[in-house]
Amino acid sequence: MAKKKLNKNWLHDHINDPYVKLAQKEGYRARAAYKLKEIDEEEKLIKPGQVIVDLGSTPGSWSQYARNKLAGLEGGGIRGTIIGLDMLPMDPIADVHFIQGDFREEDSLRQLEAILDGRQVDLVLSDMAPNLSGVAISDAARVEHLIDLAIEFAQAHMKPTGSVLVKCFNGTGYNELVHKFRAEFKTVTSKKPKASRDKSSEIFLLGKILKNPK
Repeated sequence: MAKKKLNKNWLHDHINDPYVKLAQKEGYRARAAYKLKEIDEEEKLIKPGQVIVDLGSTPGSWSQYARNKLAGLEGGGIRGTIIGLDMLPMDPIADVHFIQGDFREEDSLRQLEAILDGRQVDLVLSDMAPNLSGVAISDAARVEHLIDLAIEFAQAHMKPTGSVLVKCFNGTGYNELVHKFRAEFKTVTSKKPKASRDKSSEIFLLGKILKNPK
């Protein structure tokens, strides 16, 4: 009974959420687009000519936002390159390259390297989140694993002067994640955009400039 009530409350909140309504109006696939929009407007992360990789891109709202920021070529197209990677399928987005697969696997990496064609990435985005079990210690380990993957990806493919934005959760293990980011990046800031629900412990970490580029 309690679960049914919870689902009903979530549905009520979701339907009445101003960001959900805005996403529907502006054609974004998820309200998450406005989290990236707010952080980008503060930090000026997305600029014409960049190579941007969106890890865990499905359903695609972050890639959509990045695409809209890079749009503006006469006759259509974008100034820059956007690559989305996810193990789940994603409906196509104009001007966005999508690779379905695990970015640690050889096949996905080959596809990525073909698109990059020798270039390094300017910005790594990761809105990835694990399926949470409710057990704080195991959930913290799952979140940390995804962040480790994003850092490893950045070390392998990003310009030393690039930036990484990842989603994590303010709770068990959060301080360790901040410490890990500080060990890897010269500048680290945490972001809690207004579009992130108040009752959510979701928070975003932004790391700029690799300390130990490979």
